[in-house]
Amino acid sequence: MSTFPRRHFLKTAALSAIAGPNILRAAESKQKIRVACVGIGQMGNGAVSGSRDEEIVAFCDVDWRDLGGRSAAEIAKKHPTVPKFTDFREMLDKKGSEIDAVLISTPDHTHFAAAMAAMEAKKHVFVQKPLAHNIWQVRTLQKAAKKYGVQTVMGNQGHCWEGIRLVKEWFEAGVLGEVREVHCWTDRPKGKVGFINPPPAQPAKTAPVPEGLSWDLWQGPVAPREYSPEYLPQFWRGWWDYGCGGLGDIGCHCLDAPFWTLQLGMPEKVEVVEQEKWEHRAYTAPASHIIFHFAARGEMPAVQIHWYEGGLLPEALPGMTKGLPDNGMIMKGSKETLFSDGMRVQSPQLWPRERMTPLIDILRRKPLLRSVAGEPIGELFAAIRGDIPHAGSHFDYACPLTELVNTGVLAIRSGKTIEWDSASMTVKGAPEFDAWIKEPVRDGWSYGEDLWKA
Repeated sequence: MSTFPRRHFLKTAALSAIAGPNILRAAESKQKIRVACVGIGQMGNGAVSGSRDEEIVAFCDVDWRDLGGRSAAEIAKKHPTVPKFTDFREMLDKKGSEIDAVLISTPDHTHFAAAMAAMEAKKHVFVQKPLAHNIWQVRTLQKAAKKYGVQTVMGNQGHCWEGIRLVKEWFEAGVLGEVREVHCWTDRPKGKVGFINPPPAQPAKTAPVPEGLSWDLWQGPVAPREYSPEYLPQFWRGWWDYGCGGLGDIGCHCLDAPFWTLQLGMPEKVEVVEQEKWEHRAYTAPASHIIFHFAARGEMPAVQIHWYEGGLLPEALPGMTKGLPDNGMIMKGSKETLFSDGMRVQSPQLWPRERMTPLIDILRRKPLLRSVAGEPIGELFAAIRGDIPHAGSHFDYACPLTELVNTGVLAIRSGKTIEWDSASMTVKGAPEFDAWIKEPVRDGWSYGEDLWKA
């Protein structure tokens, strides 16, 4: 993450489209940044906590049931003077002049609409991973960030951490040699968080809409259907209308290091190697193994990125007596192999670990700049104040990373190997994918169409 002196940013900002009035107001006066949080239950708790040193001016959530624990109602009790809304559009209309930044922690299918509405109102945005539910939305978010000149960041925390920098530094120092093969894996969707296990074999069972839940608003741009407790508060990730499966949940974490380090860009092909059979195709497959195929990039050779989920795993490395962890990454180089435990890179190591000893002087070098905050929301606030030019996972980085994830989602969802034509944003020879690449939306939920006009 780049971190520039304050005077450098202010000089540059005067010449840059990114220097909106809110940036200058915060940078010049050091006033607290005025924050609105959209989605404060469950994952949204982190956005509220991350804003504790700023001024929270509005909460928005569609589920105000008093469920205790991490529910929106419970969080709001701790901030009794903060106004509450159920529709982010109403919030922006009534409180917009008091808002500098909007932090969005809703389910995947409403990320795009909330982020677009905020950016159109010239608000800086934090958006949880994955940035959007389909590839057209991802590209539109990138266009919008440029047009509206706002600061942006995606919630893939690992991009702020030490571990991902070590991976990139070791690779760029030549420690690994040429990398032609990477293996990334997660226990989702069979993990404990956010998925139905075993997966449903039939449509979700309907039930009356609970009091305190604005079900129509929760559905957002998706064609309306009857409420089911199998969708929320936490099981929406596996339903394709609302979530992006295990890959959408963890891919922006686990694929972050190879994407950044190897300058991957977009794959030419996503190959479906193995999938556990499943009956109800409106829900994600229980387990999948796919391979992203990337062409050579400059002096870097072609590379294959293996993605495993739902308990499928690569072969353990020699000497791993306990086998592989539930989440992790193996990066195989022509000189050395790198191993990392966890969905985000925290403590990477050469394998076997003894290989690190003769290289320790090189491994200790730290030429890359470190994060000023150690987490995305703090980086966003630093960028708004002008302390850094932008957050590390700003949309010019996060949108392509999310697009990579979403190409994999196309393959997992269909169960078919696809050839991806990035230039035309299509699956070659398969127009049936178009409705997933740019999904239809309900009236009143359309955003960004104007950004595609010449």
